[in-house]
Amino acid sequence: MKIGILTSGGDCPGLNAVIRGAVLKGIAVHGQQFVGFRDGWRGVVEGDIVEIPRTMVRGIAKQGGTILGTSRTNPFENGGGPEVIKENMDRLGIDAIIAIGGEGTLAAAKRLTDAGLKIVGVPKTVDNDLDATDYTFGFDTAVEIATEAIDRLRTTGESHHRCMIAEVMGRHVGWIALHAGMASGAHAILIPEQKASMDQIAEWVVSARDRGRAPLVVVAEGFVPEGQESPHSERGLDTFGRPRLGGIAEMLAPELEARTGIETRATVLGHIQRGGVPTAFDRVLATRLGMAAIDSVVDNRWGTMVSLHGTDIVHVGFDAALGNLKSVPESRYEEAAVLFG
Repeated sequence: MKIGILTSGGDCPGLNAVIRGAVLKGIAVHGQQFVGFRDGWRGVVEGDIVEIPRTMVRGIAKQGGTILGTSRTNPFENGGGPEVIKENMDRLGIDAIIAIGGEGTLAAAKRLTDAGLKIVGVPKTVDNDLDATDYTFGFDTAVEIATEAIDRLRTTGESHHRCMIAEVMGRHVGWIALHAGMASGAHAILIPEQKASMDQIAEWVVSARDRGRAPLVVVAEGFVPEGQESPHSERGLDTFGRPRLGGIAEMLAPELEARTGIETRATVLGHIQRGGVPTAFDRVLATRLGMAAIDSVVDNRWGTMVSLHGTDIVHVGFDAALGNLKSVPESRYEEAAVLFG
């Protein structure tokens, strides 16, 4: 069997470990052949592939990014669609596809599977927002990077007696903000799942200042202040029609400074959270998911993705990953809120 692998959507630490796990098990156990589609769905639509021999995946588990490249191409636009993709697969002798990506990638994979293509999925997102899996690889690395950056912001904030605001990724969920905020000892953590007024945020900041601390605020890019209807977005839409979020920290900083009288600086961590080498946890999880994806292919589990439930890898339908975000539960936020102010 000849299997095509693609990585689509935002890059993420651990992608190469998935590729390595799938290729090594596929070759060593099942004698399969592998090709990679360059730049995600673009390579699938255009039939742009590269052979993946065993030597190509040697030592790549520790590398960030993806050796195959990625893009946010919609496979149903710009000359794509099931018929074109099926024709390309037949011409290239590709029997099945392993699609590694987040909600947009898996939604496209479901549509293509419904049209008769043989696809299995591997969930990927630093945001940890896919409801069908307990954790996604890349999340642990993003939290580690964010925590280290916030620790550095704390020292400069303390030197100048400033309030420091760190904006982290997460789209419409607050997992990165919650974990990095708790780990770094933030005085306020602002996440999409919990409304907070500017008065409340200012109160937390002043409380920290009054105890001799340099206030530290961690905010998720999708946070919506009380009285505002939607997340701050100044970067338009992506190829799937979703708003590109970001900039909420820059909006909060002057408002907090005006309310508290404390000099306030904002830092948007941005794409550094997706770069660099994956943590050991993410390397192991990604490798296990890649190996499990091969089991899905061998068992003809088309239209399913591999998933972490507890400590076990299981197989679930694409539907389970779509439509329902895995939000931070109120109980988890209340744990952190005890430490605020």
